[in-house]
Amino acid sequence: MATQTIDPIFSSAVLDVPHLMPDAFDMATFGQTMTGLKGEVDKHPQTAAIILAGGTGERFGKEGGKQLVEIAGKPILTWSAEAFDAVGDVGLIVIVCPEDRQNEYLTKTIDPFPFVTPVVLAPSGPSRQESAFSGLEYVPDDYEYVVLHDGARPLVTPELISHTIATLKGNIDSDGAVVAHPAIDTLKVVENGVIVGTPDRRVFWNAQTPQVFRAGIYRRAHASALSDGFMGTDDASLIERLGGKVLVVEGKRDNIKLTVPEDYLLLAAAVRQATIQEQR
Repeated sequence: MATQTIDPIFSSAVLDVPHLMPDAFDMATFGQTMTGLKGEVDKHPQTAAIILAGGTGERFGKEGGKQLVEIAGKPILTWSAEAFDAVGDVGLIVIVCPEDRQNEYLTKTIDPFPFVTPVVLAPSGPSRQESAFSGLEYVPDDYEYVVLHDGARPLVTPELISHTIATLKGNIDSDGAVVAHPAIDTLKVVENGVIVGTPDRRVFWNAQTPQVFRAGIYRRAHASALSDGFMGTDDASLIERLGGKVLVVEGKRDNIKLTVPEDYLLLAAAVRQATIQEQR
């Protein structure tokens, strides 16, 4: 019998055929890091986390947004926040979400779970950049570092967060550090439907989160962007335009963001497997 295949570009039927899901996750790692997390806060934490959860989830097609969608009985946003709760150097978690839904987010994603790190909510703005700036206003000046993360990336681990923060702290001449992974696909430059070039993909990386910055320059970068009317594609671009030095920390492709329904299948499978391993 021929093996059934699915074109992921033109069909979302993979949602209806779970056994065709690619086996691309490092399940052992998730079993060790995503389950059984324990919150902790150092005596003198230096980092505040801003988790962006203001998206409407239109591409995901779920009324009410993707942040509250559950995997293994826990909202996507909770999975993300718990990873930061387990990092001792993170002394504050700011969750940026729609102002008119703050109570809903709090009662569904934070209150039912044993967070140790203080959590506050900030109102999201019309754009990602404005949401990040809103979250930044809730970070006290005594925090030396700020780490940004997409609330819809639930597979982030405390180890990755800690390593990214440590990378920046260990390079005093740098202003930030961004998790990314090398591009693996052949890239094409296209104009008017015609390929005009094939760049060397070795110089291209796919940016993810977390992204950590020295708080001082991150504040200046936002102020400058606001003054100049500049809208960046991510937080690092605000610092890059000022000539700041941003390091790259190699992450895994598994640190995916929930964007379309197919992503949910991959995320749910990874979490389910991690839960099974914990119960053994």
